Amino acid sequence: MASVSGDSIDITLIVNGAEHALRVGRRATLLQVLRHDLHLNGPKYGCGLGQCGACTVHVDGVAARACVIPAAKVQGRAITTLEGLGDRARPHPVQSAFIAAQAAQCGYCLNGMIMSAAALLAHEPRSSAQAVRDALAGNLCRCGTHLEILAAVERATRALADTARTPGEPP
Repeated sequence: MASVSGDSIDITLIVNGAEHALRVGRRATLLQVLRHDLHLNGPKYGCGLGQCGACTVHVDGVAARACVIPAAKVQGRAITTLEGLGDRARPHPVQSAFIAAQAAQCGYCLNGMIMSAAALLAHEPRSSAQAVRDALAGNLCRCGTHLEILAAVERATRALADTARTPGEPP
């Protein structure tokens, strides 16, 4: 439970596997806390309305828009940002696929695209092309790299399906 003191509250968040005790503004959003207090730059501020997807994180494995979630509401829940998905030494399969497919131009939408795709593929590694399009539909790309992004997610889907395949099962 959050402790309230004037305009500030004390909260504890579990972000990328680490626990953080923080004093934040009572109305602070998860995005504000992630970027300003924890200095994580994966989630971006885009629209502030939860409509563009730039701020997407995982909350208990589900893609969520951090710009509209009060930070105090996610105490005790597992929050994963782009930084917690993978790293340079061991990137997540979706991150690897985006690199291999060169699915970036300005990069502003990438956080949302990658986090949304990773959440989908974690629950449904053999996602159909339509399921991928549906999962990414709420993520806006201003540069028009949609084809490269879809190719990257298709590549990640194949990679994850290969790892999920049981021995002897046909491709």
